[in-house]
Amino acid sequence: MKNTISTIAVVITLLFSANTIQATTIKTAITTNEDVDSSQLQTVYDAYFTVKDALIKSDAKLTSAKANDLLAAITAVKMDKLKSNEHTVWMKVVKKLTADAKSISGTSDLKKQRETFKSLSKNTYDLIKVSKSDVAVYKQYCPMADADWLSKEKAVKNPYYGSSMLTCGNVVETIK
Repeated sequence: MKNTISTIAVVITLLFSANTIQATTIKTAITTNEDVDSSQLQTVYDAYFTVKDALIKSDAKLTSAKANDLLAAITAVKMDKLKSNEHTVWMKVVKKLTADAKSISGTSDLKKQRETFKSLSKNTYDLIKVSKSDVAVYKQYCPMADADWLSKEKAVKNPYYGSSMLTCGNVVETIK
């Protein structure tokens, strides 16, 4: 009788331990997948910021090249790996993001690139609001261009006018 109780106690302990280990493994796997999911969109955001920086420099050739990198980042996103809320917004903006990136990469006309950047910024903003970036992102606004853009820096550097009006604008929202 004593052996039977001891055996049952050992079996219950082993089952409980195995269940705890399995639960921890599953939780770790889910966390790892979420990290991968977030980094997919972070690559898109990082590519967006390089396009913005090229526009600040008023370098149409560099802007075109960086928009091509953005297009590659957009294309690389695996929709089935996105979280539900990210997937919903992604489906709404992906065609426009793709079209804007193609348009910017396909021209060396800085004025056209900047005009298209307005739409690119709006759609990137919609996406970043649901998924969040690795760092704080500042939504900035230029009244002269009547347009917004996103920046990782709080200091205003205007992509719509470059050096001619570099600091025109203000921070209107901080996204964390």
